[in-house]
Amino acid sequence: MFGKVKSFKNFSFQILKALFALAIAILISQFQFDYLDSIGYDFFLRLKPQNQTTGHVETILVTKESLEILGGQPTAGNYADLIKLISEANPRAIVTLIHPNEMGGSFDELKRLIEAVNSASEFYVAVDDISLLGFNKEYKLPPPFQEIPAIPGLALADRNIFAKDGVTRRFTVSYQGNLTLHPILAQNFRSQIQSEQDVAGSYPFRDSFQAFIDFRRPGTYKQIPFHELLFGDFDTSKLRDKIILIGRDTKNSSKDYIKTPFSDDLIDMTTTEMHANIIDTVIMNSAPVRIPKWFEFLLTGLISLLTVYVVLSLPPTKGIVFLLLFGMGFVALNFASFLTSNSWVAMTHSFLAIFICYYFFIPYRLIIENRKSWEYYQKNRLLTQVEELKSSFLSMMSHDLKTPIARIQGMIEIIKKRSQDLDDQQKAALDTINESARELLEFVSSILSLNRVESKEIKLQLESRDINELLKEVKLKYEHFADSKKIEIVTELEPLFSHKIDVDLLKQVFSNLLENAIKYSPEGSRVLISSEDTGDEIVIQFADQGVGIASAERAEVFTKFFRSSQAKDSEVKGSGLGLYLAKYFVELHGGKISVDSELGQGSTFTVCLPTGSQSK
Repeated sequence: MFGKVKSFKNFSFQILKALFALAIAILISQFQFDYLDSIGYDFFLRLKPQNQTTGHVETILVTKESLEILGGQPTAGNYADLIKLISEANPRAIVTLIHPNEMGGSFDELKRLIEAVNSASEFYVAVDDISLLGFNKEYKLPPPFQEIPAIPGLALADRNIFAKDGVTRRFTVSYQGNLTLHPILAQNFRSQIQSEQDVAGSYPFRDSFQAFIDFRRPGTYKQIPFHELLFGDFDTSKLRDKIILIGRDTKNSSKDYIKTPFSDDLIDMTTTEMHANIIDTVIMNSAPVRIPKWFEFLLTGLISLLTVYVVLSLPPTKGIVFLLLFGMGFVALNFASFLTSNSWVAMTHSFLAIFICYYFFIPYRLIIENRKSWEYYQKNRLLTQVEELKSSFLSMMSHDLKTPIARIQGMIEIIKKRSQDLDDQQKAALDTINESARELLEFVSSILSLNRVESKEIKLQLESRDINELLKEVKLKYEHFADSKKIEIVTELEPLFSHKIDVDLLKQVFSNLLENAIKYSPEGSRVLISSEDTGDEIVIQFADQGVGIASAERAEVFTKFFRSSQAKDSEVKGSGLGLYLAKYFVELHGGKISVDSELGQGSTFTVCLPTGSQSK
């Protein structure tokens, strides 16, 4: 029942987290961050390899040099002569971005201009405003140019809306259901353009449809100077079947220039080159496509959920690293989409969701972590106290037990001296009592040693001794035990020099290894003790013909309280501390201990001691 309640609480908490993350996504989506979104868009556009031009657009510009050669601004007569020359080359269309009102001149020059325009097969004046009546009525130029076709060709600088940074990124595809200049011109090469739906990336805005410009870098379109075409030896056949744009590049008027995503320079690109970019964008149908708002909202919600999960599930450092890597991956994926499919996602809402979710939930996470730390501290404090009590109890108990055990052993020795008064059964009982007392004493000694190891109280008491002599003493100590099992202890001891060792600790190591070899060996078998000086270290081995150790258990034999399955199945008793202590004492000398064993084929324990053993 308690588990079900806990599961329900966890489930409810997960739901609350999800609802909160979605609430943040909804809240963030209510705000527009066009300026920040535009920074990401401009960054992608700069990195993206630019598309080639279609080659269908040529630009003719009045330059500073043109003004010097003409002695001022071109007159209506100059424009009339230019349009006549261009018309003779049979272009697809001629578009002037210079309003006829700015083409001053005499009455005869204006008359020639109107005649030249009327004789051109397809001529337009591009205007940058829309009639108050919209496209419900034909846009008319003021007299005497009212018969010249004028069509709005609108590029939108983000001054009062969107990014509000004065950069031109968009153009108008249609207004009140009627196509603007650029789609109309593009129909010369893409006849299937019938409405704004035929232009990729177009989206509704108020009474119009707009799209992003697929910009090339400034200077991509090679301009033809006005005077070179009018007075020079220019091959007008290059203008055949082209859309001709007539504009200015005199650096005298800011309206002839725009800011682009490539630079903050106020005169980064001429309006003429901008219109060339727009026309090619429509012809190639390559306008960048912004992912729909609903998809951006869905993405923001999913990222909010992911952030909440990361903050509450992963450790703080890993969480930050994950979110940083995720953010970089998100940008990289978005850029890859921009490169391959020309589509992009506004990323500001998503990154803001990460920021808000992280900084809202991180205090909650810190509260949870602090509470856990406090609980861990209290538990550790309690465990420390318990450990201290345990150590004190074991130390006191062990010391107090050694005295009565020694008395028992002493009384047994006294009784044995009067063995003439005892029958065989009583002698056997005394031997059993003595053996049990010895086992109990060894167990108590192991507990005492373990307590000293865990409290870091053991320090090496080094003295110069011959290890072979130590091995002989241990052998002598266990000869009676070996004889009781009819086990022969064989020694192969190479002469050794004396070395600095802790006699008591190594005697305990060797005693444990020899006792184990005898314990787990069958009757009538042999135990071999060998020693060798290899130069760098002294190698001591204890080899038996006992039950052996399974390969899966060999790595565990030196751990605390571990006993192999073969030892547990036998009637041999043990505490599981001997080999643990042996390993600790050997490593305290700077040495190492290992075992080589096969089931049913015996075991060989090897102790390697450096020839210059020192206390750690």
